[in-house]
Amino acid sequence: MFKDRRSKDYENGVEQFLNFAMIRASDLQSIRCPCRVCGNLRSQPIREIRNHLFFNGVDQSYTTWIWHGEAVTSGTSPCLNEQDFSQQQFDPSPTDNVAETIEMVQDAYDHCTADPEVFKKLLEDAEKPLYPGCTKFTKLSALVKLYNFKTTNSLSHTGFSDLLTLLGDMLPLNNEIPSSMYEAGKTFAALGMGYEKIHACPCDCILYRKEYKDATSCPTCGTSKWKLKKNSTEIRKDVPAKVLWYFPPIPRFRRMFQSAKIAKDLTWHAHERDYDGTMCHPTDTPSWKLVDHKWPDFAVEPRNIRLAISADGINPHSSLSSRYSCWPVIMITYNLPPWLCMKRKFMMLSLLISGPQQPGNDIDVYLAPLIDDLKMLWEVGVEAYDAYKEEHFRLKAVLLWTINDFPALGNLSGCTVKGNYACPIFSEGTCSHRLKYGKKNTYVGHRKFLPRYHPYRRQKRLLMVSKSLD
Repeated sequence: MFKDRRSKDYENGVEQFLNFAMIRASDLQSIRCPCRVCGNLRSQPIREIRNHLFFNGVDQSYTTWIWHGEAVTSGTSPCLNEQDFSQQQFDPSPTDNVAETIEMVQDAYDHCTADPEVFKKLLEDAEKPLYPGCTKFTKLSALVKLYNFKTTNSLSHTGFSDLLTLLGDMLPLNNEIPSSMYEAGKTFAALGMGYEKIHACPCDCILYRKEYKDATSCPTCGTSKWKLKKNSTEIRKDVPAKVLWYFPPIPRFRRMFQSAKIAKDLTWHAHERDYDGTMCHPTDTPSWKLVDHKWPDFAVEPRNIRLAISADGINPHSSLSSRYSCWPVIMITYNLPPWLCMKRKFMMLSLLISGPQQPGNDIDVYLAPLIDDLKMLWEVGVEAYDAYKEEHFRLKAVLLWTINDFPALGNLSGCTVKGNYACPIFSEGTCSHRLKYGKKNTYVGHRKFLPRYHPYRRQKRLLMVSKSLD
């Protein structure tokens, strides 16, 4: 079952395993699923398990079938998937949870490059009981659980603050539960989850940073950076008209390498993948290979990060109107295995551009802080600590791709995506025609038909097969 999922041997192994498990199952309706995603934590019907094993593959660490009838040898422990740890059917010891939290913070403190005093406060929170006499949770371990509950159930900041207030009232006096989302966020600030609020010109001309940091009006259009009072020309000082939320990626890259498991996964593409001639990972793409060929010094270090950014506009709060625009810029790390690349916890929000209008062609103004950090990661690099190899190294990164729809492509690349030359590939060779009365451009020359007597037209059997597949 640890061979190529497309092979006959793998198919036979799946069937043998399912027969083995069903003979020894206490419940014939469902058994634990050993795929990579479920990790023996979820019980599924036998048909669903078969699909999971072909789609997700079997958990590579599950070599002794202790959940499916094989005798348990000494030293054998259940196979646990960290992604679904919170959903397991047996609870770990609360003391183990507290110890793991303290160890995590202590490790971050030992290798931190930020303010050590901040980490000392975090370490105190990791050791401080949730309330006097509590042995199950510390302040930090309880907050980690609550944050996990918030993200899993998509609670709003207001809802989370109300939950914290309610828990604070339920727990004994002198408990350590924060009273609001803001207070809880301050506790986690030392772990590198901070952000920067950068003021912007409401006309999208500049960001008030670097040489414009102390300016009060835009040098390009003269618009004040402060908001105006409603139905008035009076300025509301200290209330910016537009704000860019910037989440620096460098601290998060460093934090990823401070986890031994994630640090190992970040070099999976170089040490653990199979080279079987098929395209199964971005390392097989021409873009990746071109970087390896042109910059061998960058390619020789497998820990150097290959990135993509995705940008698009959304209407927040499920609003179908276009009176407000929100543009998130998501960063994706492609060093990871294919089953982790697009996981939610590895998709980093880098920028949040919000305002009454979308940035359009001025999106480059808002991308400037991210571009500066990416340039530094490419040209100079930053010092980072690899917890898996237990050594310091210089971390670099390269941006391989941008992911966006067709209108956003025009904003990011500057190419034409409208009018007579809308195709970015054919440019002036685009087959376009403007309707005389409809006043719209149509593109009717892109469909190329086979000649009337071409031999492919007589292959009716293949034509029927293609239609059935559609």
